Amino acid sequence: MAMFLSNIRYVAWTALAAGVLFLIYASMVMAPTPYTLVDSAYWQAALRWSHVLCAIMWVGHLYYFNFTQIPNMPKIPEEARGPAIAKVIAPAALFWFRWAAMLTLITGLLLAWNQGYAMQALTLGALDDPRFAVPKHIFIGIGMWLAIIMWFNVWFIIWPNQQRALNIDNKFPDLDATARAASGKTAMLFSRANTLLSAPMLVAMTGATTLF
Repeated sequence: MAMFLSNIRYVAWTALAAGVLFLIYASMVMAPTPYTLVDSAYWQAALRWSHVLCAIMWVGHLYYFNFTQIPNMPKIPEEARGPAIAKVIAPAALFWFRWAAMLTLITGLLLAWNQGYAMQALTLGALDDPRFAVPKHIFIGIGMWLAIIMWFNVWFIIWPNQQRALNIDNKFPDLDATARAASGKTAMLFSRANTLLSAPMLVAMTGATTLF
């Protein structure tokens, strides 16, 4: 057991397999009306589970950066900080951070499409007759747009600036210290902006179910 738990790949793949099997069992055996693999309700459950799982990975890394790594970096002597953070920890964390953001966006849009409210949510009900607009869908649409803004910040501002600041994959060897520091600050400020947006985004996403 210790050997199994010591290997994160074994643990992660087993956790995913267990989740999938439990989802199949719950939807086909425990549900009052059993679902099959072709039922929309089954895919709704699968997409919702995938969406939440990816979102946990994304927001978890966002909070790790903003509440753990960034505030404590100045406390670490420069000589101790060095390559361990810039060349190993940060690139790995940024990999999971940005791809979790991408998968969260994709699974969220697929879930909204599966439920038939994607366009109403993305347009905040603007294309509907006001008499038939659904507040729940408009509310979750606000959350979707906040998440899209956060995704954009990750892929097109935070990640490119972190590549320059940390010279990831040695793509920017000629940048001087001033330019790297400026890129690092830009990435940090937009990461903080995402942290600011994360709470109302989560309220909109979860509140659409509980408030309406």
